[in-house]
Amino acid sequence: MTLTPVWHPFTQHALEAPMKRIVATEGAYLFDEDGNRVLDAISSWWVITHGHRHPGIMAAICEATEAYDQIIFAEYTHEPAEILAERLLAFAPSELKYVFYSDSGSTAVEVAIKMALGTFHNRGVARDRLVVMEHGYHGDTIGTMSAGERGVFNAPFEPLLFGVDRLPFPDPGREQETLDAFETICRKGTVAAILVEPLVLGAGGMKFYGSAVLSALKEIASRFGCLFIADEVMTGWGRTGTRFACEQAGVTPDILCTSKGLTGGALPLAATLCTTEIFEAHLSFDRRKTFFHSSSYTANAIACAAAVANLQIWQDEPVDVRIAALAAQHNQHLQRFQNDTRFANVRQCGTIAALDLAVPSGGYLADVGPRMRQLFRERGLLVRPLGNVVYLMPPYCTSAADIAAAYDAIDDVASIVLKETAS
Repeated sequence: MTLTPVWHPFTQHALEAPMKRIVATEGAYLFDEDGNRVLDAISSWWVITHGHRHPGIMAAICEATEAYDQIIFAEYTHEPAEILAERLLAFAPSELKYVFYSDSGSTAVEVAIKMALGTFHNRGVARDRLVVMEHGYHGDTIGTMSAGERGVFNAPFEPLLFGVDRLPFPDPGREQETLDAFETICRKGTVAAILVEPLVLGAGGMKFYGSAVLSALKEIASRFGCLFIADEVMTGWGRTGTRFACEQAGVTPDILCTSKGLTGGALPLAATLCTTEIFEAHLSFDRRKTFFHSSSYTANAIACAAAVANLQIWQDEPVDVRIAALAAQHNQHLQRFQNDTRFANVRQCGTIAALDLAVPSGGYLADVGPRMRQLFRERGLLVRPLGNVVYLMPPYCTSAADIAAAYDAIDDVASIVLKETAS
């Protein structure tokens, strides 16, 4: 391995060893330059759903390259985008009627924020406040950083960030505090929208909360006339056990953000879905009410073709059965840690499993995080703990044997790290 000019994300190069190159991917695995097979236990940052290089998605990409590359989407449309929009709306809650394409989870949420603010601006209604949840993460653009948790990650950019109203996280037994806080803020009459990750706060530490809270937040939002934005970038496409997490609360958001699993993880693509009312708030003979947002690669035709193939897989293959089986395996293996004093807050939501290593100093920057990553790599697993929070979110094709091996590795790694920290 040699040093390269590549600057990697979320990487402190002064502390990290040079990265190994991945030379191939297939199914639940990555293959590195030394011939090692690595179980992708976190779906390469939560994007791979059916497995790497699913044949149906790869074939659709190859076919699309015979006719398309990038087409300016402000001037033309194309068949992959039209078909995808139609099928995506059929897949999502029925009240969502329009699809706005972008190219990442961050931009999908940025679009949603701008849609919400634009809706009230175009109606001539003075509502410009955004309500978010404590510990949330919505992306790394300026708008999404503003909506996310403030801390070491965005401290250098604080002068650029705008203010939002934050709700306390609905910890068990304190859910009513969250709901009461939201209602109090709404009574001011200035809230344009509430933006939440439904059921699971991902990068914030795999924090779970109940569907009843989500349902109650939506009821309050509707009662006070503010929009409800569901950031389903991570929670969508079966991760929480249902296609979208909002389904478990019987909630239809006014705006839904999706990316990551939209193409099965093969290519970058995002979509922001909205109701007719939001689209019509921007529909006018007055050009000033146009929704002014785009990127050069909006609705890339090849990426859209990959997403169409992904939706076909959901229709043709027993994806729901695989998700249920994976969830059951998590449940079975987590039992061994329920009363294990090395861990706290052993939890699961669908195909997501998480547990906190009991160390004196936790949090995202806890030193045990990089050490555990190293130990997992030595055992042939890609696992990136969020500080002391260990989690698994594997592709749906992962075998029962590999899941069992991953939990054995968690058991082993925890013992090593705790012994090291105690010495």
